[in-house]
Amino acid sequence: MEGGGDPALLSDLLADDAVFHSPVVHTPQAGKAIVMAYLVAASHVLGNDKFHYVRELVDGDEMMLEFVTEIDGISINGVDIIRFNEDGKITDFKVMVRPLKAINKVWEMMGAQLAKAKS
Repeated sequence: MEGGGDPALLSDLLADDAVFHSPVVHTPQAGKAIVMAYLVAASHVLGNDKFHYVRELVDGDEMMLEFVTEIDGISINGVDIIRFNEDGKITDFKVMVRPLKAINKVWEMMGAQLAKAKS
């Protein structure tokens, strides 16, 4: 989020075999290009002036970042669970969001952002 969804910065952080686990898409999304698409879209959807991390837990090559934000008056609380490889690149990125109203809003806005990116 600090890079503002900068694709070049994000590309440097992701392993080629990275996998993204969305809170609204059942199947894992595999490969650097698709993970980048989801994370850049998420930065545009969630990365407003209300976004901030409230907790960070680190254990070896894994970290959990809890965040809060607000979109259209809906309070969003979420968790990013990230795993790194031995080269320090992200190999696994899982996002969980609550409450249900927030998931629905994120799903709606992410769908629009991903469709826009494909155009």
